[in-house]
Amino acid sequence: MSKLNIVILAAGKGTRMHSNKPKVLHEVAGKPILAHVIACAKALNAQKIIVIYGFGGEIVREAFAHEDITWVNQAEQHGTGHAVQQAVPYLDADANTLILLGDVPLVDAGACKSLTEQANNKLVILSFNKADPTGYGRIIRTSTGEVIGIIEQKDATEAQCKIVEVNTGIMAMPSANLIKWLSRLTNNNAQKEYYLTDIVEFAVKDKVEVVAEITSDEWSVTGINSKLDLAQIERVQQARTANKLLQQGVTLRDPARLDVRGDLSCGRDVEIDVNCLFVGDVILGDNVLVAANCVIENAVIAAGTQILPFTHIVDAKIGENCRIGPYARLRPSTVLQSGVHIGNFVELKNTQVDIGSNINHLSYVGDTTVGKNVNIGAGTITCNYDGANKHRTVIEDGVFVGSDTQLIAPVTVGKDATIAAGSTISKVVPAGGLTVCRAKEQKTYPSWKRPQKTKK
Repeated sequence: MSKLNIVILAAGKGTRMHSNKPKVLHEVAGKPILAHVIACAKALNAQKIIVIYGFGGEIVREAFAHEDITWVNQAEQHGTGHAVQQAVPYLDADANTLILLGDVPLVDAGACKSLTEQANNKLVILSFNKADPTGYGRIIRTSTGEVIGIIEQKDATEAQCKIVEVNTGIMAMPSANLIKWLSRLTNNNAQKEYYLTDIVEFAVKDKVEVVAEITSDEWSVTGINSKLDLAQIERVQQARTANKLLQQGVTLRDPARLDVRGDLSCGRDVEIDVNCLFVGDVILGDNVLVAANCVIENAVIAAGTQILPFTHIVDAKIGENCRIGPYARLRPSTVLQSGVHIGNFVELKNTQVDIGSNINHLSYVGDTTVGKNVNIGAGTITCNYDGANKHRTVIEDGVFVGSDTQLIAPVTVGKDATIAAGSTISKVVPAGGLTVCRAKEQKTYPSWKRPQKTKK
C-alpha cells in the first residue's frame, strides 16, 4: 500500500509559552514550528496532509495559506484521540495514516518513512528511552518484548512509572484500522480525555501486530511546551546546521556562534567568522569570506568576495571579487558587478553598480545606476526623494565624484566627467571635463510648495 495520509496535531494552546501567539507559530531557525513538521510531511510524498488546528484559529491557517493542506478545526480539546477523530471524514480508507505532532520541529523524515513502510498491516510506534520519563506515556511490553499497550503517567502504577521506554506520539497504521479503533475510544481515565494511545490495546485485541521502533535521537521527538524548550531546540538545530556546513568544508571560526534562519548554501573554501546571521535564502560562492557580526538575508554573493565586519545585506546580489564593508548596508534591489568596493558606512538601496566601481566612505546612494570604473567620494549623497516621490540618478562609466557632493535626482552624470568636491548637482553633467557647483549665497522662496505624491 503506497498511499499515505498524514495527520498533524496542532490544536494545542501552549499555555506554558505565556504568549498570545499560537505555539506552532513560534519559530525555530527562522521558520514556524509547524512549518518544520509540514516540511517533513511533504518529504514523505503524502497524498494528503491534514492539520488539526484549534487555538489561534485562522491565524494558523493564514500562515500556511500557500500550502496544499486539509485544515480541520478542533474547537474543543478533549485529548489526542479526540483530535484525530476530527480527521476521520478526510482519511482515505485505502491508505496508511501517519500521526505527527505539530510542536516537534526536528522530526526526522527518515524515521517516519521507516514507520510508514512497515504500516501496511501493523501499528508502528516511534519510542525512545528517556532517563527521566516523568510525564510521558510508558510503552508496555511482555516479558518477550511484544508491545501490548501504552499507559499514561496519571494512570500508571508505581511499577509502570519506572519504565523508561516512552511514547513519542508519532505512529503509523492502516487508515481502515485507525478509523475502526477511534470509534471505540472512551474517556474512562484519570484525565477524562480520549487517549489516542488506547488504540494499542485495540490492536492487540484485534491481533494486529504492534511494533515500537526505538530512536536514539531524542531531540527529533522532543516537543516544545515552553520558551525554555524553544531556546534549547533552537540551539540544537543551529548546532546541526553548523555540523553539516563543517562536513561540507566550510570554515566556521566558532560553530556555536552561527545562526542560520533559512537555507545557507556554500561553495568551496568559504570562511565564516563569529556572530553571523543568515536569513532566508543565502548563497555564498567559492572563497567567500564573511567576517564577524554580519547579517545577510536573501542574498547571492559570488566567488572571491569579502564581506567585512558589521555589514548588513538584504535582498542583494553581489558579483565576484567585491569588497563590502566594514559597516556597510546593502538594501533591497542592490546589484553589484565584479570588483566593486563598498566601504565603511556606505548605504545602497535599489542601486546597480557596474564593474570596478568604488564607493568607499560615508555615502548614501539610492535609486541609482552606476557605470564601470566610477569613484564616488566620501560623503556623497544621491538625493532621490523629493518628499513625495523617488527619482533616479544615472552615473555613467569613468565618472569621478568628489567628496561631499549632492546629486539631486533625477539627474545624469556623463561619461568620464569629474565633479568637484562640495558640489550640489541638479542638472545634467556633460561627459568629460570638470563640473563645479557651489552656492555663493542662501536664498529662501516663501511661496514654494512641497510636491505631492503621484497617484499610481
